[in-house]
Amino acid sequence: MTAKLLLLALMFGRLSLLAVGGVNSTIPEIERQTVDVHHWLTAEQFPQLYAISQSAPGPNLLISTVIGAHVAGIPGGIVATLAMMLPAGILVIVVSQLWDRFRERRWRRVLQTALLPISAGLVLAAGAILARSADRSVLLAGITLVTAFLIFRTRLHPLWVLAGGAVLGLVFG
Repeated sequence: MTAKLLLLALMFGRLSLLAVGGVNSTIPEIERQTVDVHHWLTAEQFPQLYAISQSAPGPNLLISTVIGAHVAGIPGGIVATLAMMLPAGILVIVVSQLWDRFRERRWRRVLQTALLPISAGLVLAAGAILARSADRSVLLAGITLVTAFLIFRTRLHPLWVLAGGAVLGLVFG
């Protein structure tokens, strides 16, 4: 159990520092680590745990809590959550102290502008990983594509579209 707690702390602590744009930007690496490297989850379990973590109210980092609890019980959930929060939280406090000093500098505006597409790309990669893991048939892949299209191209509320996709997935999946 202690080895698993240490691995959880190291994995989520490292990913915490890479979470540009939020925890969702690290989903591809969380999936790789938990499924392919450590074999704590199967490819089918990962999107299920992700869905559970996103359905609960609270921050996106709940995925680390759910995975930690799955791997090592309540202590695992606590360790994974703290490991995902503390390194990035400390870094944010330190950087924010310096960031305000350079408010008018050109390099700051350039850096902020550059981080937007990086964050968007990381979040889209996370969506692709989750879709790939969940789409076990051509029909489910089609439901995912139609759902994504409706979210990006219509003014329908995303929760209604996702709920419709979930219902179709349950009925036909």
